[in-house]
Amino acid sequence: MIYRSKAPLRLGLAGGGTDVSPYSDIYGGAVLNATIDKYAHCTIQETDNGKIELHASDLKQSLSLPSSSRLEVEDGILSLHKGVYNRVMSQFKIDKPLSFKMTTSCDVPPGSGLGTSSTMVVAILRAFAEWLRLPLGDYDMAYLAYQIERVDLGLRGGKQDQYAATFGGFNFMEFYENDRVIVNPLRVKPWIVNEMEASLVLYYTGVSRSSDKIIAEQQDNTRKKDENAVEAMHRIKESSYLMKNLILKGEIVKFAEMLGREWENKKRMARLISNEKIDHIYDTAMKTGAYGGKISGAGGGGFMLFMIDPTKKVELAGELNSIGGDVVDFHFRETGCEGWKL
Repeated sequence: MIYRSKAPLRLGLAGGGTDVSPYSDIYGGAVLNATIDKYAHCTIQETDNGKIELHASDLKQSLSLPSSSRLEVEDGILSLHKGVYNRVMSQFKIDKPLSFKMTTSCDVPPGSGLGTSSTMVVAILRAFAEWLRLPLGDYDMAYLAYQIERVDLGLRGGKQDQYAATFGGFNFMEFYENDRVIVNPLRVKPWIVNEMEASLVLYYTGVSRSSDKIIAEQQDNTRKKDENAVEAMHRIKESSYLMKNLILKGEIVKFAEMLGREWENKKRMARLISNEKIDHIYDTAMKTGAYGGKISGAGGGGFMLFMIDPTKKVELAGELNSIGGDVVDFHFRETGCEGWKL
């Protein structure tokens, strides 16, 4: 049998960073995001050769290992794949080591700011759930993916990506202490979704970055109660509530202008969030007529999103493409992670 899954990547629209501990534990976090038609993919094929074969086709990485109840993750090679396998084996008390071939890929590069790592964990976990018939609801799936990435593997980051990939659609998420998460699905009217798509320009800067140092600095600033950084995060959280209301009412221009204000606050959270190249891209977009924009994700590179009058969208895309990087077409998607078998 063959088991497949796909999990959607997300655009961080507002509140990003407030889902990261310790801020979310101390003050509570709030994030507005939406999933798009870019995915992490996973295929698991049962085998009987006593081996575990792991292939990340987009990364050009492969491993072939003897079947075992636990795989070594300390070498850092395909650690997401191994980490999911290890947790599935231990949590669901699977006594007999499994024999299979797993192939994964992602529609965008790693370090893109669209939640690629967390979304890949969800996709892999969903494929295992399909194969082994694991009793996982949406909240269970997202929380388990978070535990695998943040606790088992010790990778720094927040909580929004796992929940966005699992639930799909436009969501307003709240984060509290003890890993409590509330996902509020938003019923955004079709004409508003269409206008958002018509107004948004998604631009890949050409720079793949690790979010680890940025998030570490952000966490350190919260622990030290750095007044500038913590106040910026308070403002970002506040903006997520305001922007949720704006998108529900279809006040697109006001929403777009608040993207720019959030970006100014986000840059105060950690020094590495922006740099000379990102500032140049942002300035170019604003001079071309964009209402506002921001980085999607922790910062430092990856994807940026801008909003502009749809009649000027082609002009903005041309200007951005002329300075390097690529404008990427996308559509919003309501469906979260899916799995099926052949």
